[in-house]
Amino acid sequence: MAENVETNMMRALVYEGPRTMNMRTVPIPEPGEQEVLIRVERVGICGSELGGYLGHNSLRKPPLIMGHEFSGVIVKTGTGANKLGVGARVTVNPLQTCGQCSDCLHDNHQLCQQRKLLGAHLPGAFAEYVVVAEPNVYPIPDSLSFEEAALTEPFACAVHLCRLISMKRDDSLLIMGAGPIGLFALTAARTLGLSHIIVSDLNPDRLKIVTELGGIPAHSQEELAAWKPADGFHAAIDAVGMQVTRQQCVESVRRGGRVGFTGLHEADSTLPVNTIIREELKLFGAFAYAQNDFETALRFIAEGKVNLLPWTVHQPLEQGSACFEKLISGPGAIAKIMLYL
Repeated sequence: MAENVETNMMRALVYEGPRTMNMRTVPIPEPGEQEVLIRVERVGICGSELGGYLGHNSLRKPPLIMGHEFSGVIVKTGTGANKLGVGARVTVNPLQTCGQCSDCLHDNHQLCQQRKLLGAHLPGAFAEYVVVAEPNVYPIPDSLSFEEAALTEPFACAVHLCRLISMKRDDSLLIMGAGPIGLFALTAARTLGLSHIIVSDLNPDRLKIVTELGGIPAHSQEELAAWKPADGFHAAIDAVGMQVTRQQCVESVRRGGRVGFTGLHEADSTLPVNTIIREELKLFGAFAYAQNDFETALRFIAEGKVNLLPWTVHQPLEQGSACFEKLISGPGAIAKIMLYL
């Protein structure tokens, strides 16, 4: 069954090379047997897509329709898709996996050897319509807007990260970077009951958001040193991905401390391995999320525990390229830009 679509063509924002992104008219994709076609209502811009836009991300090769943080309405279903019907309001886990391997069966879907990400390996949601595997589709509670539901994917990354580094209520936590993932990590840690959370960033506008979300901002090394516990933080999160921020995390935790790396800005970094060995530090790479993390993120949002909407800006898809440039050159107090058609 399908919603009436008058034409078989749609508008899409297509990445065509470094700092080159244009609106194009392309065919509307057709859902396969266990797939659904979704009309996109809101789609966020992810920090990893900024790297792709600049030509620094090996996963994103032009020409490509990016976009993986989104919500919308099902307008057509494949013959074997019967979980939700046409007209259902949904958000989507964009990480499509086999569902049958050992990793998938043990709730480590993000490690599946056959994983494919919408907007990277598959056409994404910077378009009027996108095709999605039906098992990855989740109904949006009536109480949630499309904007709130589109925050599920980035928040799931933070939920997964906090789970990996075993956050505990009494932990002290350092977060390097007050971009979207850093702010979501702060929100996830606060939801878990942590109170001593320091967030370091050079952007004073985003540090104001940190304060309003209940974190402690640190604009300089001196401020960071003043808030650092005498024996170091229990845990640290690098949400930037630079040599200096990764090393700062390692150097800031106590003996036996945990460090989560999620920023992808630089591919390689040098770290003090002897210190890591002698201090028995625990280092974790955090990519995406398991299915359970995504479901937890959606539940937390539905329970009103997450709200970045005051710092979210909405722009038409046609302004997508300008929005990418804005986020790269100086986002100010913007935590997230969402695009719509």
